[in-house]
Amino acid sequence: MKKTLLIVGCGDIAFRTAPLLLKHYRILGLHRNLDSSSHLRSHGIIPIYGDLDHPKSLEKLAGIAQLVIHLAPPPNLGLHDRRTKHLLSALSKRTKKHRVILPQRLIYISSSGVYGNCNGAYIDETHPVHPQTNRAIRRLDAEKQIRNWGKRNNVSVSILRVPGIYAENRLPLTRLREGHPTLFDSEDSYTNHIHADDLAGIICAALLYGKTNRIYNTNDDSHLKMGNYFDLVAKHLGIPTPPRISLQEAQERISANMLSFMKESRRLSNSRIKKELYVRLSYPTVVEGIHAAKLKIDTI
Repeated sequence: MKKTLLIVGCGDIAFRTAPLLLKHYRILGLHRNLDSSSHLRSHGIIPIYGDLDHPKSLEKLAGIAQLVIHLAPPPNLGLHDRRTKHLLSALSKRTKKHRVILPQRLIYISSSGVYGNCNGAYIDETHPVHPQTNRAIRRLDAEKQIRNWGKRNNVSVSILRVPGIYAENRLPLTRLREGHPTLFDSEDSYTNHIHADDLAGIICAALLYGKTNRIYNTNDDSHLKMGNYFDLVAKHLGIPTPPRISLQEAQERISANMLSFMKESRRLSNSRIKKELYVRLSYPTVVEGIHAAKLKIDTI
């Protein structure tokens, strides 16, 4: 009999991950948009209504699945992830038979932003966290909640720290076409990436091989500066490369949100996913990934 797997946060990554798991699991998908039910079913996912912002709507989750993939982002405001708090509470409640049936495993998709600015240094999962934006602080709060919950309840938890996700439908085309600038190379930050399909594969590998209470960086092998990434996308798709400006000028011309990404520079090690999760990337660098994305775009 197949085990039941619950996906929380049914967006693009969920729809890329589900087909890889359907042969082995009965997949449920938590959703808060009633119009999305048919789309979920078309991907082999059984829709379960619930809203992480409204705890009472989550009562049916108690004892519902042996495995959980938590893809839902935190709220947009505050320093705490109430959504994760509500999810963990719902998973820990007694069932109608007055029993607490906890999941065996939970995979949480976090952000590499929890490391903060590392001034371009090479870092692995042992590097101290130092989140410098509210969105990263919320992610770290979710990580702490999940790891503590896993320890208390003897649930195997793995945390995937994800950098910039890209694919044919996740490229900065609007930004490039509007001619938004990037920084001069001398002032630019190192950024990290993962193709959406490779992230789906890593999630599946974490379900099988992830160690308990373990953190994994989920990036590819490339270490590009942000401006070079934008240039690469532009050149592959025949769009003019963006102009370069100084960091001082960027303070006035670039949005505060985008500028916060530009100020964080780090180069992530991915050796742990290769050694412990046996991951073999389909797109080892963004060069292969952008080329594949272009081919898909050209066929649309």
